[in-house]
Amino acid sequence: MSLDLAIRPARNLLGALRLPGDKSISHRYAILSALAEGESRLENFATGADCASTLACLRALGCEVKQEAEGTLTIRGRGPQLSPPQGPLECGNSGSTMRMLAGILAAQPFSSDLVGDASLSRRPMARVIEPLTRMGAAIAASGGARPPLRISGARLRGIDYALPVPSAQVKTAVLFAGLMAQGETSVSEPVPTRDHGELALEAFGARLTCAPGRISIRGGQALRPVAFRIPGDISTAAFFLCAAALFPESNLVLDDVLLNPTRSALLDVLSSLGARFSMLNVEDRMGELAGTIRLEPRPLGGARISGAPTVALIDELPVLAAIAPYTGQGIEIRDAAELRVKESDRIAAVARNLRALGAEVEEFTDGLRVPGRQPLKGGEVDSFGDHRIAMAFAVAALRAQDKVVIRNADAAQVSFPEFFETLEQLVER
Repeated sequence: MSLDLAIRPARNLLGALRLPGDKSISHRYAILSALAEGESRLENFATGADCASTLACLRALGCEVKQEAEGTLTIRGRGPQLSPPQGPLECGNSGSTMRMLAGILAAQPFSSDLVGDASLSRRPMARVIEPLTRMGAAIAASGGARPPLRISGARLRGIDYALPVPSAQVKTAVLFAGLMAQGETSVSEPVPTRDHGELALEAFGARLTCAPGRISIRGGQALRPVAFRIPGDISTAAFFLCAAALFPESNLVLDDVLLNPTRSALLDVLSSLGARFSMLNVEDRMGELAGTIRLEPRPLGGARISGAPTVALIDELPVLAAIAPYTGQGIEIRDAAELRVKESDRIAAVARNLRALGAEVEEFTDGLRVPGRQPLKGGEVDSFGDHRIAMAFAVAALRAQDKVVIRNADAAQVSFPEFFETLEQLVER
């Protein structure tokens, strides 16, 4: 049953948070734990439905996954060979689960079916099917190379693959497949994407060769188990940082947050808009940086986001667009056509919701432009079943002139089930 939720305007945002683990890292560490020889212990694992889908699939592939203390789990790996599943592997809404699992299933000596919900079943999979097929797997898909996928594993051979579209998920899937392939597999990317897959492989003991724009891995390497505390999700932190940036007297501290340079572009954009940050207790955790962020709000100016920064900000663009009416000069986003094939068409969803709240928006094929100095009225918006749209407009609603009702707000459970409760704890009215 869908949930409609009313968000009332706020006066301020105050408090300190420690967020659930980063979703991108949680997916990758869980999958590699399944391929390691022995038991891995993962603290602060992501709480959302997407990562739960990954764990459910790993259990179906014969891995023992145990929940210990809250947020901590152990995964007993099976080495490179998993068990044939007894039925379809249910990926839910998670494109990360489907694409990255495809990489390891391509090398298994059995066939498996990857299925998803209605939203995931509309998302393009050709970008992962093509390289894995070149490596030797047989993959059947629905019309338009969309889920469900039937993967018939094979003895894979290494390839040299250039990503036609920047995608950390596809890069990771190919590297995971390359770990179990004969020879060397190399992936080249046109612009840098998040490097969690490479860092995770190295944390589990794999050797990679990294050069600017190119990563190589030799097949046949065994993985060792790890004990790792996953830093707080920076993409989830983005919603709270953007919310705090709307209030000149806000005081927000986020503890133990991921600060990986390939994921911290949001801090650069908010800085360019005028916000200021203090970084405390920064540490290197198996290649991943983590630390405490304190936001020092300032009046927000304007920004134009295009090119490589768009790739780095792909998860944070909806919330940046949602707060753009409250900036001085507005925000323009280009080179973001990838947003149209996420859980929803995020460009269309943001534009429609902003217009429903009284804002002017110019929509492009690859982005949008939202002028600044636009007061948002109250009204009704829709998440379109997309967790990031639901959370983005909860943030925008905090400065609206009247309450905003978010239809299907429960979509937020995909990445952060506690989001609305956590936001409410920080708000002053």
